[in-house]
Amino acid sequence: MRPEYMLLKDFDVSTRVLTEHPDPTDPIFPPTNWYPSLAAAGLRQASVHGPACYWLQVQGSFTRALQRQTTHSFHVRVLREGFARPRIEEARYLNIPPRRMAWIREVSLCGDNQPWVQARTVIPVTCFRGKNRRLRHIGNKPLGHYLFRRPQWRRVSLLTGICNPTAPGQPELARRSVLRNGRNTLLVSEYFLPALYRRR
Repeated sequence: MRPEYMLLKDFDVSTRVLTEHPDPTDPIFPPTNWYPSLAAAGLRQASVHGPACYWLQVQGSFTRALQRQTTHSFHVRVLREGFARPRIEEARYLNIPPRRMAWIREVSLCGDNQPWVQARTVIPVTCFRGKNRRLRHIGNKPLGHYLFRRPQWRRVSLLTGICNPTAPGQPELARRSVLRNGRNTLLVSEYFLPALYRRR
């Protein structure tokens, strides 16, 4: 296991990092082009209007929508978590300096013991004030469960992503949400695995 992929616990941002330079061939999150709407993405790739269309547009809690689709169980598996420098395009969406550290959380959302979604959340360090410090200690609980129980967090934009897979089995479609609480903003990117939207 490469050191930058280790699961990191609570630590001092000045002494420990998850990774400084994310691997462009990341096997979990392929390069993705983001569009301001489903319609705009559909002009580039018609598959956004196919079986995944519902998931690209889900309003409210995405986690809750997934839970409603399960037959037996739903769980979150933490893949990696810790302080790191966001990707340049992520920093741009969050309006933070490109080399500033953020808390990055990557998980699999699994339904009936099968990964359905890979999610990557970027939380600027400025968010960790007061009760929002709990964002670093969610563990294997769904992030959506935390955010949507706190109405002060609200979605201010929803983007549609067309992935550029570099290996078999990587996601082909994704969505990205910007959520805001006053001056605090975080970024959640959700990459859909075919097992989610090609089920019978």
